[in-house]
Amino acid sequence: VMSVCVLAVGIILWPIVLVMLIVIAVQTKGFPIYVQERVGQYGRTIRVPKIRTMVADSENVEKYLNEEQLEEWRKERKVTKDPRIVPAGAFLRKTSLDELTNFMVVLTGSMSVIGPRPIVVEETAWYESDLPKVLSAPQGITGWWQCTSRNKATFESGERQKLELEYVSSATVKLDLKIVSRTLGVMFGQK
Repeated sequence: VMSVCVLAVGIILWPIVLVMLIVIAVQTKGFPIYVQERVGQYGRTIRVPKIRTMVADSENVEKYLNEEQLEEWRKERKVTKDPRIVPAGAFLRKTSLDELTNFMVVLTGSMSVIGPRPIVVEETAWYESDLPKVLSAPQGITGWWQCTSRNKATFESGERQKLELEYVSSATVKLDLKIVSRTLGVMFGQK
């Protein structure tokens, strides 16, 4: 049933995605989709296609970020008010439309729609002894962390790990429906 729903969403949104990809290619001066390796359920590597939201050479962080931003990037792998993000990319991130390509990974069974956020290898250290627990659930496109504190909950503060582990410990259909509702609220402009 989930695969049919995901496929239906993909078919309906395909024209929007195509326009987004063209705009992104122009603004980033790069191919609009790239693949990132993430840590999935039970530590398996999953390859996640992403819509580019930053300039094509964004991995050259020293070129774009000042010292304060570099320090933030080294800790959290993200930067507040990141200068590498192009205008269309900012819109895609704000509405979470940059996550649409993740539905392809859901169709392969490597991810779920709802679950802990898939992390990069460097982020696994933040979970310490709780890593097996957070990786016991299928990683998701959206989850408790994204629809509660999102960027305010950081690895450094421990809040992000707490929220992800809270979901894994108490996942229910009721909580999943709450997450879907809140995610749609974020996508359509509600706080």
